[in-house]
Amino acid sequence: MSVSEISSTRKFNPRSFDVNKTGLFWFVALVITSLPVFWLGITFLTKTWATPEYSHGPLIPLISLYLFLRELRNAPSETQNKARTIRWPGLVVIALGLFGGIAGNLVQIPDIVTYSMIVWVGGVVLTVFGWDKGRRHQLPVLHLVFMLALPGVIYWKMSIFLQGVSSELGVWFVSLMGVPVYLEGNIIDLGVYKLHVAEACSGLRYLFPILSFSYLTSILYRGPFWHKALLMLSAAPITIVMNSLRIGAIGVIVNSYGTDQVEGFMHFFEGWVIFLACIGILFLMTIALQRLTPNPLPLHQAIDLDSEGLGKQAFRIFGIKPTRGIIAATLLTMAVSATFILAPANERILPDRDKFNLFPRNITEWSGTNQPFSKAVENVLGADDYINMRYQNQSEKNYVSLFSAYYKEQTKGSGIHSPEVCLPGGGWEIYSFGTQTVDMSSTPYGIFDVNRAIIQKGLSKQLVYYWFEQRGKRMTNDYLAKAGVVYDSLTIGRSDGAIVRFVSPISKDETDADADARILRFMETSLGRLPRFIPE
Repeated sequence: MSVSEISSTRKFNPRSFDVNKTGLFWFVALVITSLPVFWLGITFLTKTWATPEYSHGPLIPLISLYLFLRELRNAPSETQNKARTIRWPGLVVIALGLFGGIAGNLVQIPDIVTYSMIVWVGGVVLTVFGWDKGRRHQLPVLHLVFMLALPGVIYWKMSIFLQGVSSELGVWFVSLMGVPVYLEGNIIDLGVYKLHVAEACSGLRYLFPILSFSYLTSILYRGPFWHKALLMLSAAPITIVMNSLRIGAIGVIVNSYGTDQVEGFMHFFEGWVIFLACIGILFLMTIALQRLTPNPLPLHQAIDLDSEGLGKQAFRIFGIKPTRGIIAATLLTMAVSATFILAPANERILPDRDKFNLFPRNITEWSGTNQPFSKAVENVLGADDYINMRYQNQSEKNYVSLFSAYYKEQTKGSGIHSPEVCLPGGGWEIYSFGTQTVDMSSTPYGIFDVNRAIIQKGLSKQLVYYWFEQRGKRMTNDYLAKAGVVYDSLTIGRSDGAIVRFVSPISKDETDADADARILRFMETSLGRLPRFIPE
């Protein structure tokens, strides 16, 4: 698609267009031979696009193609001196993309494969156009990032953060309407009614498409760079405010008419109304920014929507010439794909384990009661197996709860949700948080560190111990745990793991140290049984 390699005519007629069959063959071969390396990412994207947060995904490549054709239309079509066209940087970028794709396949993490695929596309553009021109056509390639899913750890951290911000602003909007309201974590308490600001209310399903649209607007906008940057950066706050306004409106309706009247309103405002309102605000911003310039343009000129001649540019691909750069890129991609296909499969064998339903309900003097989650909570948890048991001991002042969720793999979009992320969603606030060393020398676990948190909701307090049990290693940092998953998946072919959590209430007439001692006593009696269920 380099202007120097693609033939074109001033009077365009698709039927009489000069097709360079050799060049087209090499380009098609380049695309097809990349599929084995990036297939894991492509199939993962199709599943991701079926979720509400990423349902805009299929539109992103089309928008990127639109931006690319616009830039190609403005590029000259004269033949350049081939000696001046530098293509080796594109080949280097293609190699990096292929390397990332292979690494993502080896560790079975589709996120790595999809991001590497975009790097590969950028390398193809650089190779076909050459360095001087190809680097000017990277904005459409960068736009492809908006079709990808966020890595799981970042997604949940961002979701919980936006839930908290949306809850705070939503309650503020409700209070402005004179409605008595109280916020407890992410639960809006209206007295008679309580509304839970769940993950679906975080605003992420609006944020991703609005970010894409603001990126598109900033490219099409005719104005200074700081105007473009402001349009791009404003997407997140606009989305958060509009989502909070929706939550506030729901709170007012529930307070006045009850929960039965809110269902239709929620569905109405969950989709196009919020999205179109955000787009409207972006357009109003472009008008306001134009008014700040000495010679303001009308809106239809401030945003360049001219699409004339794009069809002609699309057909120029049939005139692509078989340059040495394209041939080298195709042979490189073909060689990497062939090596990947013919290489022996990395067989993943999980160690045997017992299911948690066999975990003993009676441990010495402790008697346990199973407390299964609802289907909705189980779906969010996404675990292959879990236990949630409350143990009582007549000689102890309070109970101790044992929760553990086991995942056969933590790579393909699944994985552990840290309590640091999940607890605030239930209305619990983290009063204190840190790490503590525990001595479990009487168990197979020995001495190790745990996360220790005191959480509070109203007048209720609880002590929480938790860690990530990762293939014989006990880890307290969720990011390091995820990095360990990548390393172990590559070196030993395993990505299974679990979270282990102990919780006990702190009564008014006891100290934090009393709850510490109680949990430690129960851990000493119960931890020796865990290796059957969480293999090392």
